Order: sequence, then structure tokens, then C-alpha cells
Amino acid sequence: MGFFSRWFKRDEDFTVSELMAPDDAGDQPVLDTRTKSAVMAELDIHQAIAAHERWKLLLEQVLDGTSCENLDPELVCLDDRCDLGKWLHGPGRDRLGKYPAFTLLVSKHKYFHHQAAQVLREAQAGRREEADRLLRTSFQHGSNQVLLLLKELRRGLGLR
Repeated sequence: MGFFSRWFKRDEDFTVSELMAPDDAGDQPVLDTRTKSAVMAELDIHQAIAAHERWKLLLEQVLDGTSCENLDPELVCLDDRCDLGKWLHGPGRDRLGKYPAFTLLVSKHKYFHHQAAQVLREAQAGRREEADRLLRTSFQHGSNQVLLLLKELRRGLGLR
């Protein structure tokens, strides 16, 4: 891809592979061995994926009244409290902050938490239909994006 076309592409036009490359990548490998080792030591990607996949089940249980959890939307919306968020806002930023896909992951992770909180707000206000609609649309969209980027990061690290 040419220099100008790369800089003037809209975010939605990038492929996931292009987003995983650093801004100055050229033909360099996406992640060097030292970075890969550090990321794998700091973040359990399989656990992060599983934790984010559990959110949908948890929110469904809230909506159908079977959840024992007392979830506060004002805390759920904070994207730096979960293990992944702590890593994204700390060591992850230091290691991968130069990669456009990392910035995208941080953004999508924040969106995910805001959507989860909004589902909870609607459910707690007794607007179950709206909560269910949000769960199936914007929350699911945000969840899918976070999972896709985490899986791409996992692949970039050479993990299965």
C-alpha cells in the first residue's frame, strides 16, 4: 500500500491485518519476539476472551431475573477496572500503543463497557424490551469487535 493511501484511508477501510501493523511497519514483522514474550507474560488472552464472552450470559441473566449479581452500571461502564482494561491502560499501552489496532481495541473495549452499562440501566429502569434490544444490537456489536481484535492479537502472538 502506498504512503498516501495508507494515511488517507478511513479507519473502516483498514483490514484487521493492516491495523495490527505499527504505523512505521513497512515490511517489518508485526510483533517482535521481545514484545510477544512480554505481552504473553502480562496478559492471558484466552482468559480475557472468555471473560468478555461471559458478559452476554450475565446480562441475559439480569434481563430474565436469574442473576444473583448486583451490578452497578456506573462501575460497569468503567473500562479500566477489568483485567483486560487494567492491562490496556497500563502495560499494554506501553508495549503496543504504537499499533493502530491497539488504539482501536482500547476504543472498542470502552464502547463495550458503555453498552453493557446501558443494558443494565435500561433493565434496572424496568425497560426490559429496550435492554434486550441493546443487548442484541449495540452490545453484541461491541462485544464482537473486542473479541475479533483479541483473537487477532492472539494470532499475532502465535497462540492458538
